[in-house]
Amino acid sequence: MTKFHSIRDQLLDRLESMAAGEQFPPERQLAEALGISRMTLRRAIDELVAKGVVRRRHGAGVFALGPKLDQPLAASSFTEDMLARGMRPGSRVLSFDVTEAGAHIGRKLHIVESAEVITILRLRLADEEPLALEELHIPSALVPGLCGEDLENSSFYELLRSRFDIALNHSVQTIEPTLLDADEAKVLGVPEQSPALLFERTSRGAEGVPFEFVRSVYRGDRYKIRTELTLPGQPHEPGQSLESDPRLEPDQTEGASR
Repeated sequence: MTKFHSIRDQLLDRLESMAAGEQFPPERQLAEALGISRMTLRRAIDELVAKGVVRRRHGAGVFALGPKLDQPLAASSFTEDMLARGMRPGSRVLSFDVTEAGAHIGRKLHIVESAEVITILRLRLADEEPLALEELHIPSALVPGLCGEDLENSSFYELLRSRFDIALNHSVQTIEPTLLDADEAKVLGVPEQSPALLFERTSRGAEGVPFEFVRSVYRGDRYKIRTELTLPGQPHEPGQSLESDPRLEPDQTEGASR
């Protein structure tokens, strides 16, 4: 192991005891404590920034981001997921529009181009930290009376169940890497062109009819994908997950996080 990698690992060890948002000591002080040059320290911190475990704020210093949130490839509610982690979920509606579906959204929802759809842009938060931008499309006919305030700090799936008698039965979701544009980066509070995960999902109810198409971008420095794999034909132990098959293509992945 090179001296540089040893320094990087020492910084990772230090991060283990730091809370999200906690600041590293000043550069000069930290370099002296580790017995290295400031240039070597900057290089090591640059690698931690690239890994998404710290953030450098110009003029302010370097701050711990905390461990990445792992996103399982299984149907789940964003609200319930954050609560299970001991975090406070939140949603902020940035826009609420009623428009014609158009060709692309019409194909996703199996409706004619002229059909009316509601398009909602939400910022998803955990402990007030922005994690994702979610653009939701749903046919207006399925959710009469829906307004933007209904989706502030609440689970959309729970709202669909309790108010509109729509229950999630099946989803098809794709995941791919992307880079945040200027507008997305500004809302999420990260630099432009930061890495992100792009989720696109079409969900169906009990009758097999699509009721939503969602495009979400999750911060790459705060999220990672988790899947559990088993070998085909192998017996599994009680409690062992069979949620994922390593032969699945990306657009066949089952999952939703709302």
